[in-house]
Amino acid sequence: QVQLGESGGGLVQAGGSLRLSCVASGTIFRFVMGWYRQPPGKQREWVATITGGGDTKYAESVKGRFTISRDNAKNMVYLQMNSLKPEDTAVYYCNEDRGSLDYWGQGTQVTVSS
Repeated sequence: QVQLGESGGGLVQAGGSLRLSCVASGTIFRFVMGWYRQPPGKQREWVATITGGGDTKYAESVKGRFTISRDNAKNMVYLQMNSLKPEDTAVYYCNEDRGSLDYWGQGTQVTVSS
């Protein structure tokens, strides 16, 4: 059973930065890893993904502000979030995409005050 654990969330003022971390219980080098978020009262939405080879994709709303990265040796995935906006407030989830199976962490709360 794969387990993912997020950390690094918190309360930050608009314009500030946070770095989220996700640790996986197993090796991740073969899998696409991603970050998703669920704003209050809304559905979960995709934020960014990174392939095993390091190719990245971002949602338009975060492009240029957020950076996803990974350390396969440590089974870690990161999300560096800069220039945060109040609309970035959400629970952020780490995702491991194994094709036929998806695994999720428990989420970490990010709150951006105006």
